[in-house]
Amino acid sequence: MQYRTLGRTGVQVSSLALGAMNFGAIGRTTQQEATALVDAALEGGINLIDTADMYSAGQSEEMVGKAVAGRRDDLVLATKATMPMGDERNHRGSSRRWLVTELDNSLRRLGVDHVDLYQIHRWDPRTSDEETLSALTDLQRAGKIRYFGSSTFPAYRLVQAQWAAREHHLGRYVTEQPGYSILQRGVETHVLPVTEEYGLGVLAWSPLASGWLSGAIRRGQDVTTNRSAFMPQRFDMSVPANRARLDAVEQLADVADRAGLTMIQLALGFVTAHPAVTSAIIGPRTSAHLDSQLAAADTVLSADVLDAIDAIVAPGVDLAADEKHDTPPSLLDPALRRR
Repeated sequence: MQYRTLGRTGVQVSSLALGAMNFGAIGRTTQQEATALVDAALEGGINLIDTADMYSAGQSEEMVGKAVAGRRDDLVLATKATMPMGDERNHRGSSRRWLVTELDNSLRRLGVDHVDLYQIHRWDPRTSDEETLSALTDLQRAGKIRYFGSSTFPAYRLVQAQWAAREHHLGRYVTEQPGYSILQRGVETHVLPVTEEYGLGVLAWSPLASGWLSGAIRRGQDVTTNRSAFMPQRFDMSVPANRARLDAVEQLADVADRAGLTMIQLALGFVTAHPAVTSAIIGPRTSAHLDSQLAAADTVLSADVLDAIDAIVAPGVDLAADEKHDTPPSLLDPALRRR
């Protein structure tokens, strides 16, 4: 396992991080299975675990808390807030009112008195940067969080938040968590240059592109992954973007074969090769998944392999543009771009 400094914090984290989204109802994972995954991940050298309040409506945090009990100080623990937690209109977002309340809820579910990294899960256009950063700064000073970061922010919002922190003398985001994979390279255009400019640590989620790069999706085979069961539109081959992804996967499989690598090694090695990326977040649902992903921990891709990947999916290109989560709201809602 490689270890890297998380932005400018001085904290050393593993180049692979354990994502806990599949813990609980989403991944149909039991507590025993979740604990086994955490045990194996820590034994394999992973020291960063990432979860969120909304994963299985808090169940993931509860499972993580039980799995890390007694060894809290041996790992870097990260969680997130902002996404809806029920139907109540104020049980979401990045207001001081909600963040203060929901952090206490997360700490209770995790069974800890602080988290190392508290992340704003999505940019909240209804809340000012000053409001959010002020609340996060106070929570940090209270000792409930050590650092705070953002997740899936558009590049211009990352810049705005840095300026707001400076203008109002508040703490600043020290990390960003963008979606990044061989098939979704759009963040290379604006987001990653901004994180490098401001010295942010980068925790890349979905490096296997929702399973497209796991080796389980190939031409002529039925798609039977867990993700395809509850997100079938992302694997519907009548959709042009999905056909483009399948074409790319077939070419990438040839590159991996010639290099003596698995598809997982190719995919994770690609993400961790980018100088802006600190860690790639893996989200195994089973021990077999974790074993295959840990096998990529020390993968270093040669320049020839990286060039071959560039020839298949050009730098800065998203093969499924409609699946981006950092798109400015005005591009999604016509009312926002019309007088």
